[in-house]
Amino acid sequence: MAHPETTPGLSSPIPSVPGIPAGPTPEPQQLPADATWLPPARFAGAPQRHPWEIPMLVVVILATLFLYLGIVLVVMVSSFSWQLLSVLGLPLLLAFGRGIGYARQRVGAVQLTPTQFPEAYQMVVDAAARYGLEYIPDAYVMNGNGTINAMASGHGFRRFVVVTSDLFEIGGQARDPETLRFIIGHEVGHIAAGHVSYWRQLASSIAFAIPVLGTTLSRAQEYTADNYGYYTQPSAAPGVIGVLSAGKYMLSAIDFDQFADRATQERGPFVHIVNLLATHPVLTWRAAALRDRTRPGAMIARPKVIVRGVGSGNVAPLNPQPPHPAAVPDGFLPNGMISQTKP
Repeated sequence: MAHPETTPGLSSPIPSVPGIPAGPTPEPQQLPADATWLPPARFAGAPQRHPWEIPMLVVVILATLFLYLGIVLVVMVSSFSWQLLSVLGLPLLLAFGRGIGYARQRVGAVQLTPTQFPEAYQMVVDAAARYGLEYIPDAYVMNGNGTINAMASGHGFRRFVVVTSDLFEIGGQARDPETLRFIIGHEVGHIAAGHVSYWRQLASSIAFAIPVLGTTLSRAQEYTADNYGYYTQPSAAPGVIGVLSAGKYMLSAIDFDQFADRATQERGPFVHIVNLLATHPVLTWRAAALRDRTRPGAMIARPKVIVRGVGSGNVAPLNPQPPHPAAVPDGFLPNGMISQTKP
């Protein structure tokens, strides 16, 4: 049996799999002579906030103020309670927690510098410049122990980004550095949009304990940060969804359009409940939003129409709408069974 490296035409859609080459780099497509560029779609240009973000922030701040005043009144007219007193001390607790979080990175994580992980450090610098920041946020790599994650936070006047080490395994030249650039842009976008501000976190801290209210604001902020990431590296949208859904080794094997199509095809009340309770948009809806830049990401109700990208973030609906990818045609079930799946 021939060795995989010597077998003509054998390549893997999963990069860096031992024994199987990653395959040749595809040649760039030649545009027809009469091709024209479409103007950028609404959310394909300079990053914008999701339309729900500011209204939800106002509602959350008002709810926090109402609850906080109610707790103050309860403390004044009722017996002493450590639980209620801890809520009154929330400004100090939040400042303490942010300071601890920053100190943990400073003493335990690897800092990105011009000489240490210089490629990723340059991504942070480029994102900060692109978003109009007057400073470069601190950036750190921490041991992920197999976890794919990244975050942005701050303490005092400092802002910082943390990326788990596993994300760097998709960020080298052998894999997909564009995906890492998008993720770093997303996190720096949280900073540029003010999501890690002490005052914003304090003003919304109590209301985040209310089911749906806090998570809805959080999902709007995540869509906003995705707009920043897309503005930095629009071509990385499939890779981002691939790594978040299937992991750092199989990201390039994911069919981005098929995954985004399921935002429309997966129905039912529990799908919507899962989304309502989540701090991040469910991945299929998030993929649909990254593909269709003509409208903001879906917040409450799933997307209704399956589309395909036609350039510059614009899309066109498919007609007829394709069936669910798992739909089984008649005659394909084992033992002579007839499929009851409707397209």
